[in-house]
Amino acid sequence: MSRGSRIKEGSVIDHIQLISVGDMIEAINGQSLLGCRHYEVARLLKELPRGRTFTLKLTEPRKAFDMISMRSGGSRPGSGPHLGTGRGTLRLRSRGPATVEDLPSAFEEKAIEKVDDLLENYMGIRDTELAATMVELGKDKRNPDELAEALDERLGDFAFPDEFVFDVWGAIGDAKVGRY
Repeated sequence: MSRGSRIKEGSVIDHIQLISVGDMIEAINGQSLLGCRHYEVARLLKELPRGRTFTLKLTEPRKAFDMISMRSGGSRPGSGPHLGTGRGTLRLRSRGPATVEDLPSAFEEKAIEKVDDLLENYMGIRDTELAATMVELGKDKRNPDELAEALDERLGDFAFPDEFVFDVWGAIGDAKVGRY
């Protein structure tokens, strides 16, 4: 499941005794969230009708790692497949094996930070997962039109204005050439 789709300290759900900070949200009303990004989970939660009962399926992070260890057959340290250097992100998927993704490069980190700032300025939200997705979609595009197409295809629900897309294109370009 996505990094970031977990219960945060101080949130409404954090006050429910059966739920712990860091628990991973595995499903909402039976709909699997494995492989979903943080902003997709947040959107699904926001779309739940107020006053109506819903169900969450949660997994403690430790149990999730144990499940992966059992599946990979690694019963002792170093015996199973190497999961990385510790500088990666574990991503659970609804189909296919769990993978460890490398942390963003210095350019990507700076671009994500700049795009996250733009999200706050234009939309009043901060969401590094959304910013990271936008950088991933835009880093190999040749012009703002290609970026706009990619954003519409993947993130069309947001209906980003042209001016915002142009600024995102500029932020990614600035980070590429080291202009911070």
